[in-house]
Amino acid sequence: MSKNDSSSKSQQLDPIELSSEVLFGLIMVLTFTGSLRISGVGHDSIKTMLLAALGCNLAWGTIDAVMYLMAILSQRGHNLQLLRQVRAASPEKGRQLLIDAMSSDLASVITDTEVEAVRQRFVQLPEPARRTRLHLYDYRAAFGVFLLVFLSTFPVVLPFFFIRRPGLALRVSNLVAVVMLFLTGYAYGKYAGTRPLRVGFWMVLVGVGMVGLTIALGG
Repeated sequence: MSKNDSSSKSQQLDPIELSSEVLFGLIMVLTFTGSLRISGVGHDSIKTMLLAALGCNLAWGTIDAVMYLMAILSQRGHNLQLLRQVRAASPEKGRQLLIDAMSSDLASVITDTEVEAVRQRFVQLPEPARRTRLHLYDYRAAFGVFLLVFLSTFPVVLPFFFIRRPGLALRVSNLVAVVMLFLTGYAYGKYAGTRPLRVGFWMVLVGVGMVGLTIALGG
């Protein structure tokens, strides 16, 4: 999971990252609900499934939050290294380092004068810190990642709490999951500037396909 460095305390996940986190959580819980069709729907199997789904997404949410923090530290460490290299390099080498660090789209449109202006800003900055560190807002964002993955479980499992007929509860649960997959894809497509409806339908197909593959492989 790649996270851009930011010194702003309002650092948040963008819609692409939000959609990805919800998708991960949905795939996890759908793996358990989908397995009920294979193992048979009964009171004991439903109880076991609910506990397993909640426990799995609790663990996955924790792991994803930790990976989020590790990605932030890695990106900030890379940025700090780039700052030091540019400050220590010759003007020509410093400009090349900056160009190499840019995306290809940005590097193709930025002028040499603009690159030199950025290099000068790097040189004029105060002496950088010796090492990177995490801030309170980073932990808040990581907790948000955890909540996205963990809470995405509940809409899919709630039908089993309120509908007494296991078969009907499973069908309603699957319907809720399909709707959530579609909405996740719609948000993804809208942010990416593509056709949201088409992306929404593709997200449903991809999500269901991944769940089917996971179940088939014994996941």
